[in-house]
Amino acid sequence: MGAEGDQVGASGASSKPTQGPSPDELGRRLRAVRAARGMSLRAVAKLIDVSPSFVSQVELGKASPSVGTLYALVTALGLSLDDVMTEQSPTADPPAWPRIDEHVQRATGRRTIRMAGVTWERLTPGDDPWLDFLAVTYQPGSASCPEDNLMRHGGREYGHIVRGRMLVQVGFETHDLHQGDSIHFDSLTPHRLSNPFNDPCEAVWVVVARRGDTRMTMPPGHQPAAI
Repeated sequence: MGAEGDQVGASGASSKPTQGPSPDELGRRLRAVRAARGMSLRAVAKLIDVSPSFVSQVELGKASPSVGTLYALVTALGLSLDDVMTEQSPTADPPAWPRIDEHVQRATGRRTIRMAGVTWERLTPGDDPWLDFLAVTYQPGSASCPEDNLMRHGGREYGHIVRGRMLVQVGFETHDLHQGDSIHFDSLTPHRLSNPFNDPCEAVWVVVARRGDTRMTMPPGHQPAAI
């Protein structure tokens, strides 16, 4: 829901959507967590199928990842989406099970990321270690990653088209989804979301067990049963 070369709130009825950090700040956060985890540029790059130099450029704030690459990158580092959606710096420690103090996420207070025609808005008021629950909008001509570099990450995905149309490529199959259609697939399978049509596409997207999927770090050839 990686690839090189694309560019990439607190709740409350009267608040505005919270934007993600600047490229420089995002790069510093990612570099700090990678170093704290003892992971090399090469190791991270291999996990998300990009070059080590591209990861380095992202960490230096000199390159903007596609929305798909960013998602794969935070997954590889064991981070949550909150770590890139808020002003708070991430921690290298595994997340504790959250205490739920708020139950309602107001429409005007969603934490938001916007990159190259793609908008993600978090639909939960706090971080959830089990899933990412998102409202996504793909403007005409936008995509989660380039055609020649499909994204993959841990977990399982579920999507529902609220308005418009979306092409979802999963492996060698491409599905043309219309309003009211739904889809689910294993996120470890290379995939791409795109809107080559004339109107924006709005959808609800859920990714389950993204951070807990150990298949992303297992040696090649060792593949456990699907989630």
